[in-house]
Amino acid sequence: MAKESSHSVQGAGPHRVVVIVDENSNPFELGCATEVFGLRRPEIGRVLYDFRLCSPEPRTLMRDGFFTLTGVAGLEAAESADTLIVPNRPDVEVPRRPAVLDAVRRAHARGARLVGFCSGAFTLAEAGVLDGRRATAHWQWADSFRARFPSVHLESDVLFVDDGDILTAAGSAAALDLGLHIVRRDHGAEVANSVSRRLVFAAHRDGGQRQFVERPVPDVPDESLAPVLAWAQERLDTPLTVSDLAARATVSPATLHRRFRAQLGTTPLAWLTGERLALACRLIERGESRFETVARHSGLGTAANLRALMRRETGLTPLAYRRRFGPETGQEPVSPGRPDERTIPSP
Repeated sequence: MAKESSHSVQGAGPHRVVVIVDENSNPFELGCATEVFGLRRPEIGRVLYDFRLCSPEPRTLMRDGFFTLTGVAGLEAAESADTLIVPNRPDVEVPRRPAVLDAVRRAHARGARLVGFCSGAFTLAEAGVLDGRRATAHWQWADSFRARFPSVHLESDVLFVDDGDILTAAGSAAALDLGLHIVRRDHGAEVANSVSRRLVFAAHRDGGQRQFVERPVPDVPDESLAPVLAWAQERLDTPLTVSDLAARATVSPATLHRRFRAQLGTTPLAWLTGERLALACRLIERGESRFETVARHSGLGTAANLRALMRRETGLTPLAYRRRFGPETGQEPVSPGRPDERTIPSP
């Protein structure tokens, strides 16, 4: 069951994100964390996070000896983390260091938000903080994870799981999806979009999308969905249907559905709804206070539909979202753990 966290993004200083790097850690996920949480954001005009790396040893040999990390803080830096990103490694059967597991347990006990990328779920489960909780891990290790940690509710066919104060991502690229989800939860859709643009990465993929797709790259260039997606994004305020998207792509609705599943791991309707909801969030952040207007201009139809979808996807009503992220009031403290936030599976 998700737990509420006592830490907030706004406080005496920027929210502190600390990454523990241990022996044989994967450098890609470390790079994802650095890109999302560690870079300066002059285009945003404020500091989003205080980002630090730490390690239990002065020299840390990373994945297969390809990299050696030096010059970072000791493990004591984890004691001040508001969000702690735990180590992930390919050698999932090798026990984690007791000192690292103890640091994870202490962070959890004081209410810090915990994040595991890829095999990081093994670290969290070894620390005992995932018992009875929802999590995901890379599909390659799903059977091994279930055998070792039967008390964890593993969701092996999603990109990431947000269980309030503990969040896990399935694989390497999903670390970026989860990182942007955290930024969106902490600072709103507009800031998350700015970060994603700098990354040249999709601004929003729901956690419930599948880990693996049938064809990551289309066999034929003209089967790419990019043109129809761009066309639809310019017309979100119009009554677009799946049939309209299929007609634009000059395919049948059934073929369009197959291509969405293959290339995006979701359905046309789920994608369209997600894009409209993201636009609605941006309109609210930019100051539109009339929710009927927001619903109409984002293509969601009515304020009631807007309210239901926002509550389902963000855990907030439109009014609560405006109070937290709207320009007239500034950002209010955001608790990293919201028990009513869920990973929504694709229809």
